[in-house]
Amino acid sequence: MTPISLRQRALELLCINDPTQKAQLTRELFQSMSLFNIDPTTRLIACAELPGRPALPRLVSPKDVPTRSAFTLEGRAALLHAIAHIEFNAINLALDATWRFADMPVNYYCDWMRVASEESLHFTLLREHLLSLGFAYGDFDAHDGLWLMTQRTAHNVLARMALVPRTLEARGLDATPPLQAKFAKAGDPRAVEILGVILRDEVGHVAIGNHWYRWLCEREGLDPVAHYAVLAQQHDAPRSRPPYNVEARLAAGFSEDEIARLV
Repeated sequence: MTPISLRQRALELLCINDPTQKAQLTRELFQSMSLFNIDPTTRLIACAELPGRPALPRLVSPKDVPTRSAFTLEGRAALLHAIAHIEFNAINLALDATWRFADMPVNYYCDWMRVASEESLHFTLLREHLLSLGFAYGDFDAHDGLWLMTQRTAHNVLARMALVPRTLEARGLDATPPLQAKFAKAGDPRAVEILGVILRDEVGHVAIGNHWYRWLCEREGLDPVAHYAVLAQQHDAPRSRPPYNVEARLAAGFSEDEIARLV
């Protein structure tokens, strides 16, 4: 009997609308990867609409997502909801990176299933904390910036590695310590603790993006620093803004030269 394809299963999970079910099944898939055939060569066909997502939250333009104070219960919940939405999108982008790109080394698919599993844990922790405050995922409007870049890079694995993990997710390395300080000041130690888990794991996720970006550049004879600027311009990638978490970026595999260009 031929084992089920890991990449096909990742695509099936990406199509699931229910976030709680998607997170649970993604973690289970990672834990049982040895039962699956990775099959790097097969070209898979996507379901009609990606990604699967619930009817709520309502997706609006980033400028229409209100800024709320972390020092009210509703404002703190809205901020946690925004982070949970990022983590839900991160599950989707990791599953997408697993199924979409054929002809990569086996370790590439294992790496991205690990990312998907850890993002599922992050989403679950945030959803549960929101529930403890009397709110649920979907109670606030959200925007779709992370998935939009995933769509723009759907036909180019090099651009995907350059512009999602090592650009958009790397911004999370910079943003998390100030968020932890804000939640600490607001008297929410559980949120600070959850963000610590997320920061620890995101260093590894950005490192995976850096590794495969450089591997692809080497395979294609490209200079990774110079070509990054080309890809960022071609795909209208957002600029990173200070303050930068230099320690975390170095731990995630950015070179001193890359960080100096940011600063």
